[in-house]
Amino acid sequence: MAHTSPSAPAAPSVRRPVAGLLLAAGGGRRLGGRPKALLDFRGRPLVENAARVLREGGCGPVHIVLGAAAEAVRERADLAAYETAENPDWAQGMGSSLRVGLAALAGSGAGAALVSLVDQPGIGAAAVARVIAAYESGAGLVAAAYGGKRGHPVLFGADRWTAVAAVATGDRGARAYLKEHAAALTLVECADVAEPYDIDTPGDLCRLASPDAPRADEGR
Repeated sequence: MAHTSPSAPAAPSVRRPVAGLLLAAGGGRRLGGRPKALLDFRGRPLVENAARVLREGGCGPVHIVLGAAAEAVRERADLAAYETAENPDWAQGMGSSLRVGLAALAGSGAGAALVSLVDQPGIGAAAVARVIAAYESGAGLVAAAYGGKRGHPVLFGADRWTAVAAVATGDRGARAYLKEHAAALTLVECADVAEPYDIDTPGDLCRLASPDAPRADEGR
Protein backbone atom coordinates (compact mmCIF):
# COMPACT_ATOMS: atom_id res chain seq x y z
CA MET A 1 0.00 0.00 0.00
CA ALA A 2 1.44 3.32 -1.02
CA HIS A 3 2.33 5.74 1.75
CA THR A 4 0.48 9.02 1.60
CA SER A 5 2.10 11.98 3.33
CA PRO A 6 -0.05 14.61 5.03
CA SER A 7 -1.17 17.36 2.71
CA ALA A 8 0.99 20.46 2.86
CA PRO A 9 -0.82 23.69 3.73
CA ALA A 10 -1.93 25.61 0.66
CA ALA A 11 0.35 28.46 -0.28
CA PRO A 12 -1.25 31.91 -0.09
CA SER A 13 -2.58 33.03 -3.45
CA VAL A 14 -0.61 35.74 -5.21
CA ARG A 15 -2.69 38.19 -7.17
CA ARG A 16 -1.58 39.33 -10.61
CA PRO A 17 0.10 42.75 -10.88
CA VAL A 18 -1.84 46.00 -10.94
CA ALA A 19 -1.29 48.08 -14.07
CA GLY A 20 -1.40 51.84 -13.67
CA LEU A 21 -3.59 53.60 -16.22
CA LEU A 22 -3.03 57.35 -16.40
CA LEU A 23 -5.56 59.37 -18.39
CA ALA A 24 -3.62 62.36 -19.72
CA ALA A 25 -5.34 63.22 -23.01
CA GLY A 26 -7.29 66.34 -22.06
CA GLY A 27 -6.88 69.55 -24.02
CA GLY A 28 -7.46 71.93 -21.09
CA ARG A 29 -10.44 73.68 -22.64
CA ARG A 30 -11.10 75.76 -19.51
CA LEU A 31 -7.37 76.51 -19.31
CA GLY A 32 -7.42 78.24 -22.67
CA GLY A 33 -6.43 75.14 -24.60
CA ARG A 34 -3.32 74.29 -22.59
CA PRO A 35 -2.99 70.48 -22.54
CA LYS A 36 -2.97 69.37 -18.91
CA ALA A 37 -0.17 66.86 -19.45
CA LEU A 38 2.19 69.75 -20.28
CA LEU A 39 1.36 72.03 -17.35
CA ASP A 40 4.47 72.88 -15.36
CA PHE A 41 4.86 71.16 -11.98
CA ARG A 42 8.14 71.54 -10.10
CA GLY A 43 9.88 72.46 -13.33
CA ARG A 44 8.69 69.43 -15.31
CA PRO A 45 5.54 68.48 -17.27
CA LEU A 46 2.70 67.45 -14.95
CA VAL A 47 2.35 64.08 -16.69
CA GLU A 48 5.74 63.01 -15.34
CA ASN A 49 4.62 63.49 -11.74
CA ALA A 50 1.34 61.65 -12.30
CA ALA A 51 3.10 58.67 -13.90
CA ARG A 52 5.72 58.53 -11.15
CA VAL A 53 2.98 58.49 -8.52
CA LEU A 54 1.56 55.31 -10.04
CA ARG A 55 4.92 53.58 -10.22
CA GLU A 56 5.95 54.56 -6.69
CA GLY A 57 2.55 53.56 -5.36
CA GLY A 58 3.09 50.00 -6.58
CA CYS A 59 1.74 49.84 -10.13
CA GLY A 60 3.58 47.97 -12.81
CA PRO A 61 3.43 48.38 -15.73
CA VAL A 62 2.21 51.97 -16.11
CA HIS A 63 0.31 52.95 -19.26
CA ILE A 64 -0.38 56.57 -20.21
CA VAL A 65 -3.15 57.62 -22.58
CA LEU A 66 -2.20 60.76 -24.50
CA GLY A 67 -4.40 62.85 -26.76
CA ALA A 68 -4.17 66.63 -27.11
CA ALA A 69 -0.69 67.67 -28.27
CA ALA A 70 0.45 64.06 -27.95
CA GLU A 71 3.57 64.58 -30.02
CA ALA A 72 4.61 67.61 -27.95
CA VAL A 73 4.06 65.63 -24.76
CA ARG A 74 6.31 62.85 -26.01
CA GLU A 75 8.99 65.39 -26.95
CA ARG A 76 8.97 67.39 -23.71
CA ALA A 77 8.18 64.79 -21.08
CA ASP A 78 10.44 61.92 -20.05
CA LEU A 79 8.11 58.95 -20.46
CA ALA A 80 10.71 56.35 -21.40
CA ALA A 81 9.85 54.19 -18.38
CA TYR A 82 6.18 53.94 -19.34
CA GLU A 83 3.96 52.60 -22.09
CA THR A 84 1.94 55.16 -24.04
CA ALA A 85 -1.18 54.93 -26.17
CA GLU A 86 -2.80 57.71 -28.15
CA ASN A 87 -6.50 58.53 -28.17
CA PRO A 88 -7.38 60.22 -31.48
CA ASP A 89 -10.88 60.91 -30.13
CA TRP A 90 -9.70 62.63 -26.93
CA ALA A 91 -12.06 65.58 -27.53
CA GLN A 92 -15.01 63.23 -26.95
CA GLY A 93 -14.12 63.06 -23.28
CA MET A 94 -12.60 60.89 -20.59
CA GLY A 95 -14.68 57.85 -21.52
CA SER A 96 -12.92 57.48 -24.86
CA SER A 97 -9.51 57.62 -23.16
CA LEU A 98 -10.57 54.99 -20.65
CA ARG A 99 -11.59 52.69 -23.49
CA VAL A 100 -8.27 53.20 -25.26
CA GLY A 101 -6.35 52.53 -22.06
CA LEU A 102 -8.20 49.35 -21.17
CA ALA A 103 -7.74 48.07 -24.72
CA ALA A 104 -4.00 48.74 -24.44
CA LEU A 105 -3.86 46.62 -21.29
CA ALA A 106 -5.41 43.59 -22.97
CA GLY A 107 -2.87 40.79 -22.93
CA SER A 108 -0.62 42.59 -20.46
CA GLY A 109 -1.11 39.94 -17.79
CA ALA A 110 -2.29 42.53 -15.28
CA GLY A 111 -4.93 41.42 -12.82
CA ALA A 112 -6.35 44.90 -12.40
CA ALA A 113 -6.11 48.44 -13.76
CA LEU A 114 -5.72 51.37 -11.38
CA VAL A 115 -7.03 54.48 -13.12
CA SER A 116 -5.83 57.97 -12.24
CA LEU A 117 -6.12 61.44 -13.76
CA VAL A 118 -3.21 63.64 -14.79
CA ASP A 119 -4.69 66.80 -13.27
CA GLN A 120 -4.84 65.67 -9.62
CA PRO A 121 -1.33 66.35 -8.23
CA GLY A 122 -2.66 66.32 -4.68
CA ILE A 123 -3.04 62.55 -4.91
CA GLY A 124 0.28 60.87 -4.24
CA ALA A 125 1.75 57.41 -3.96
CA ALA A 126 0.27 56.77 -0.50
CA ALA A 127 -3.30 56.81 -1.85
CA VAL A 128 -2.33 54.54 -4.75
CA ALA A 129 -0.72 52.09 -2.34
CA ARG A 130 -3.86 51.96 -0.17
CA VAL A 131 -6.10 51.15 -3.11
CA ILE A 132 -3.71 48.42 -4.28
CA ALA A 133 -3.63 46.97 -0.75
CA ALA A 134 -7.41 46.54 -0.87
CA TYR A 135 -7.06 44.66 -4.16
CA GLU A 136 -4.35 42.45 -2.73
CA SER A 137 -6.73 41.65 0.14
CA GLY A 138 -9.28 40.32 -2.33
CA ALA A 139 -11.33 43.28 -3.58
CA GLY A 140 -11.88 43.53 -7.33
CA LEU A 141 -13.53 46.96 -7.49
CA VAL A 142 -11.91 49.65 -5.35
CA ALA A 143 -11.88 53.44 -5.13
CA ALA A 144 -10.16 55.98 -2.95
CA ALA A 145 -12.57 57.99 -0.80
CA TYR A 146 -12.29 61.46 0.67
CA GLY A 147 -14.53 62.07 3.65
CA GLY A 148 -16.52 59.03 2.54
CA LYS A 149 -17.05 60.36 -0.99
CA ARG A 150 -15.74 58.29 -3.89
CA GLY A 151 -12.83 59.73 -5.87
CA HIS A 152 -9.65 58.67 -7.67
CA PRO A 153 -7.75 56.50 -8.11
CA VAL A 154 -10.19 53.73 -9.02
CA LEU A 155 -9.21 50.08 -9.50
CA PHE A 156 -11.00 47.64 -11.80
CA GLY A 157 -10.25 43.91 -11.78
CA ALA A 158 -9.44 42.56 -15.24
CA ASP A 159 -12.70 40.63 -15.35
CA ARG A 160 -14.53 43.97 -15.32
CA TRP A 161 -12.68 45.76 -18.12
CA THR A 162 -14.99 44.77 -20.97
CA ALA A 163 -18.09 45.87 -19.10
CA VAL A 164 -16.47 49.13 -18.00
CA ALA A 165 -15.40 49.97 -21.57
CA ALA A 166 -18.90 49.26 -22.86
CA VAL A 167 -20.41 52.06 -20.78
CA ALA A 168 -17.52 54.56 -20.70
CA THR A 169 -18.77 57.60 -22.61
CA GLY A 170 -18.25 61.35 -22.61
CA ASP A 171 -16.68 62.99 -19.60
CA ARG A 172 -18.43 60.66 -17.19
CA GLY A 173 -15.86 57.92 -17.67
CA ALA A 174 -16.81 54.92 -15.55
CA ARG A 175 -19.32 56.71 -13.31
CA ALA A 176 -22.28 54.78 -14.69
CA TYR A 177 -20.54 51.47 -14.07
CA LEU A 178 -19.51 52.44 -10.56
CA LYS A 179 -23.03 53.58 -9.72
CA GLU A 180 -24.53 50.35 -11.01
CA HIS A 181 -22.04 48.24 -9.04
CA ALA A 182 -21.96 50.34 -5.88
CA ALA A 183 -22.73 47.30 -3.71
CA ALA A 184 -19.51 45.63 -4.86
CA LEU A 185 -17.34 48.73 -4.50
CA THR A 186 -14.75 48.88 -1.72
CA LEU A 187 -14.01 52.45 -0.60
CA VAL A 188 -10.61 53.18 0.94
CA GLU A 189 -10.41 56.40 2.92
CA CYS A 190 -7.46 58.55 1.78
CA ALA A 191 -8.30 62.05 3.03
CA ASP A 192 -5.46 61.88 5.55
CA VAL A 193 -2.82 61.36 2.85
CA ALA A 194 -4.19 63.05 -0.28
CA GLU A 195 -6.27 65.93 -1.63
CA PRO A 196 -8.51 65.21 -4.67
CA TYR A 197 -8.59 68.68 -6.23
CA ASP A 198 -8.50 69.08 -10.03
CA ILE A 199 -6.52 71.56 -12.12
CA ASP A 200 -9.37 72.76 -14.33
CA THR A 201 -9.27 76.57 -14.51
CA PRO A 202 -6.62 79.32 -14.48
CA GLY A 203 -7.47 79.90 -10.84
CA ASP A 204 -6.35 76.35 -10.04
CA LEU A 205 -2.86 76.84 -11.46
CA CYS A 206 -1.64 78.35 -8.20
CA ARG A 207 -1.81 74.85 -6.70
CA LEU A 208 0.92 73.74 -9.10
CA ALA A 209 3.19 76.57 -8.02
CA SER A 210 2.71 76.07 -4.29
CA PRO A 211 5.82 74.84 -2.46
CA ASP A 212 3.45 72.81 -0.27
CA ALA A 213 2.16 70.75 -3.20
CA PRO A 214 2.76 67.09 -2.29
CA ARG A 215 5.51 65.11 -3.96
CA ALA A 216 4.79 61.77 -5.61
CA ASP A 217 6.24 59.78 -2.73
CA GLU A 218 5.01 61.97 0.13
CA GLY A 219 3.10 60.22 2.87
CA ARG A 220 4.33 56.74 2.14
